[in-house]
Amino acid sequence: MPENQILSAAISVAILIVAAVLHEISHGLAAYKLGDNTARNLGRITLNPIKHIDPFMTLILPAALVFSGSPIIFGGAKPVPVNPFNFKNPRRDMALVAAAGPISNFLLAAAAYFTVLLMGKFDLFDLLPEPVQLLTLGVILQWIMINIVLGIFNLFPVPPLDGGRIVTGLLPLKIARPYASLERYGILIVFALLYLGVVDDYMRLVLSGVFNALQGVLP
Repeated sequence: MPENQILSAAISVAILIVAAVLHEISHGLAAYKLGDNTARNLGRITLNPIKHIDPFMTLILPAALVFSGSPIIFGGAKPVPVNPFNFKNPRRDMALVAAAGPISNFLLAAAAYFTVLLMGKFDLFDLLPEPVQLLTLGVILQWIMINIVLGIFNLFPVPPLDGGRIVTGLLPLKIARPYASLERYGILIVFALLYLGVVDDYMRLVLSGVFNALQGVLP
């Protein structure tokens, strides 16, 4: 693999780790604010990545996708433990905790997007040497794309993904219970959707819209 591809792959994995860690911290903070101290007591509301790394989801899977040349890179961190019995309204609050993760990724992507806008508006890219300019642009674009992919992927309405838990909190109780029971098969369902290309098609559609939006602001 050429040196520039190795650098790009390393940057992608590093960004994914940061995005996944902040995603899980957001879950923990939301749970804490809603009355559940479980994540805080276990030391999971921390920026220390070691506390959040899952060997397969955080390291092996994204690295395999990067080095296989996959156009879509995703993964995750070790899920933050949440005890819904500590909430005043368990179904509603679990849905809010679930939503906090993807929201954090979309906010991170938005912050990077507006950084590009401001740098373009004030011609800050022109102040950088060309190699540094290209590297900066590449890092910002990967930051935006990876955070959006992570947020969208987790919004798939399949338990135990965040989208599944949000849907469970919104459904009537008599439907929510059997729907939540899908969680034991959730990972198998997700991998089946990946195999069938459903996830890829959905993400490509969203990412193409993001890329089109970025084209108008890139130098």
